[in-house]
Amino acid sequence: MALLKWPKPGQNGSVSTDSAEGRMPLMEHLRELRNRLVIVLLAMIVGIIVGFVFFDPIWTFITEPYCSLPVSHLLREGECTFAIRGVFEAFFVNLKVAAMFAMVLSSPVWLYQIWAFVTPGLYRNEKRYSISFLALAIPLFLAGAALAYFIMDTGLAILLGFAPTNAIPLLEMDDYLSYALVMLIIFGVSFELPLLMVFLNVIGVLPRATVAKHRRMVIFIMFLFAALATPSTDPFSMIALAIPMVVLFALAEGFMYLRERRAPKGEDFSHLSDDEASPLAEDLSPLDLNTTDTDPIK
Repeated sequence: MALLKWPKPGQNGSVSTDSAEGRMPLMEHLRELRNRLVIVLLAMIVGIIVGFVFFDPIWTFITEPYCSLPVSHLLREGECTFAIRGVFEAFFVNLKVAAMFAMVLSSPVWLYQIWAFVTPGLYRNEKRYSISFLALAIPLFLAGAALAYFIMDTGLAILLGFAPTNAIPLLEMDDYLSYALVMLIIFGVSFELPLLMVFLNVIGVLPRATVAKHRRMVIFIMFLFAALATPSTDPFSMIALAIPMVVLFALAEGFMYLRERRAPKGEDFSHLSDDEASPLAEDLSPLDLNTTDTDPIK
């Protein structure tokens, strides 16, 4: 069986270095990603340590919506009571609370690392807008999380109100923490969606005409998403999430309308269907399409 020999440089069929040169930017990109992930991991570790140290006040703040309900004091009068099932449940609850606190505490670090990693692939005007959107992303997420925090007690009261009068709800620490975590994340991320719409419009991906065309469907999807995403099945939580999303959607569409109205007028091909080609200028000949001038003498 004949062995295949790798051709040496200088012979016919010599090896091209284009593939090796093409791999160098990829390796540098992966190396940059690794370095940024290490920075994010270190910030998370520091936040987890701080979360472990201040676990008691953080846990008191998280459990306040449940502890404000009279049903939480039925087992021990005057004390908010949770159940623990399993030997390691208390430790894992401490770890989850510390991780939640670390994610919030280190959010400026990992948001900046994401932005710095993506920025080289953006144009100059897109970089300018991305800084503004990054500055708005954190307040919007915190606003959504704050709304979830203030309505959790109402949602819990509705759900626990279905229990019979002779039943005492015994809520486990891990179950309540999972419920609170899902509520905070879903409400916070949902408030970011209109901002994403505006960003896509600014970079020219999502025109306002497309949003206006599918407005009713988008609103219906928002209510459907609110019904499916909220961990509680009560209609109050669904409405509390859907209505702010619709209001933010209307504000985002209004911003897109004002921006496109102030933009310079150009050729409008929005009336064309997806499979219809735009008309070319009639006064251009095929020779006029050449943009490079090969004649050195003029």
